[in-house]
Amino acid sequence: VAAGRHAPKHFLFQRNSECDFVNGTQHVRYMDRYFYNREEFVRFDSAVGEYVALTELGRRAAEGWNSQKDYLEQKRARVDNYCRHNYEILERFLVPRR
Repeated sequence: VAAGRHAPKHFLFQRNSECDFVNGTQHVRYMDRYFYNREEFVRFDSAVGEYVALTELGRRAAEGWNSQKDYLEQKRARVDNYCRHNYEILERFLVPRR
């Protein structure tokens, strides 16, 4: 709580990073999603390659992050250095779906 102010009673900020896989690691999609009070307001989607604003609240965040080219390259690389990397580690422990 900044400057002694109290957060709203039902305030909730959530960040969710997820990897979607099709045919193992043949096609991988990475998403980094941000929520405020259960409403998604901005997301990075590797299929798009940049942040996308979903509400007015997310517009400034998306514009700021998208203006940082080095940061965007790091986010795009998450498909390989986060998703595929973790898939290779975890696949031997997970029961394959049939």
